[in-house]
Amino acid sequence: MASGNPFLDDVRSKPEVIDPPQNEDMMDVGESVNDSAQTALKPNVTVSSSVRELLECPVCLNAMYPPIHQCSNGHTLCSGCKPRVHNRCPTCRHELGNIRCLALEKVAASLELPCKYQSFGCVGIYPYYSKLKHESQCVYRPYNCPYAGSECTVIGDIPFLVAHLKDDHKVDMHNGSTFNHRYVKSNPHEVENATWMLTVFSCFGQYFCLHFEAFQLGMAPVYIAFLRFMGDDNEAKNYSYSLEVGGNGRKMIWQGVPRSIRDSHRKVRDSFDGLIIQRNMALFFSGGDRKELKLRVTGRIWKEQ
Repeated sequence: MASGNPFLDDVRSKPEVIDPPQNEDMMDVGESVNDSAQTALKPNVTVSSSVRELLECPVCLNAMYPPIHQCSNGHTLCSGCKPRVHNRCPTCRHELGNIRCLALEKVAASLELPCKYQSFGCVGIYPYYSKLKHESQCVYRPYNCPYAGSECTVIGDIPFLVAHLKDDHKVDMHNGSTFNHRYVKSNPHEVENATWMLTVFSCFGQYFCLHFEAFQLGMAPVYIAFLRFMGDDNEAKNYSYSLEVGGNGRKMIWQGVPRSIRDSHRKVRDSFDGLIIQRNMALFFSGGDRKELKLRVTGRIWKEQ
């Protein structure tokens, strides 16, 4: 919605906004902190919605952190947006200068707020200046959809994403810790039209994503297969997996630890953390007249003792 101020509308982006209070006038927070190390009870905290609004940057709508800037008329602005408005107050158009709003910074330091992932299960309450760091590492923060074939923006917890992959992306779902993946491409030279596949496996009470795709490595087309764990990295390290591909009396074997889906599909692929098959070797494994790619990738997942 337009603000009525064309200058504001021109410089605003669409960042993440602090969750609005549950009540227009006051928001009462009385929760207990539930960290992995200990559970500490926090006192009741009452934060006026007007104070929350004062701490919201008028340009990006994000919460402001020191240094908080203000113009000579008292209008505030976050340090990230100051360069974007060319040192002009977006509210009154006066020059901003280098005035710090120390009073507002002190008010912020006195606040304690709930984690924005409260709806996902986090019951912690954190000092204003610690809240952002906690949220960047919160174990309850939602996961991004691991589907690699499109820029899917869906987020959620693991059960939600499993259902989303099955229902919306029509991903194949399998039970068991072993797999036999067949990959066929009629023209293996057309790597720029990379065919990728995603299969989800359920075993040991967890979910794993098997990726297989073609991509360009410099000037050479290659194929890669790797496994991602649907959970956090500290849990992923409890598991290992192996991949095997071969033909014509030869074979290649890869063994590794699945990467968490906290790491994007592209990040894992570009780090070459998986079974990589050069095109010439892939064609050799395929046999025949080397005009059609026929690869069979087998593997298994196990839990470390």
